[in-house]
Amino acid sequence: MINKIDINGVHMEVGDDLRKYVLKKISRLEKYVPRQARESVHIEIKLKEGKSRDKNARTCEVIMHLPHDSITIAETTINMFAAVDIVEQKLKTQLRRYKERHTDPTLHQRLMLRLKRSTA
Repeated sequence: MINKIDINGVHMEVGDDLRKYVLKKISRLEKYVPRQARESVHIEIKLKEGKSRDKNARTCEVIMHLPHDSITIAETTINMFAAVDIVEQKLKTQLRRYKERHTDPTLHQRLMLRLKRSTA
């Protein structure tokens, strides 16, 4: 289980509905993190509202600190909820790559061997 998730608002107040939505979306990503790394994962979420000429810009930035790596994803759209959805999809692909790189390949080979033996 992911123990530490920090949600911060920059130039904006983070409401309860947005906080619940972000927690629900980001908590789903737990299954893509390797089991031995789940307890040491730390996630920082920064929700930003544009203060320049383009006041319609909403940015969601997620920094995920993993044992051997750190993943940073940011997305800017008009709607904050849409930005969170896009960031979730991008994090899924990045976490799949992380899991492929940092898991034991011999485990997969042993499971495939067992599967072949049981079907034969």
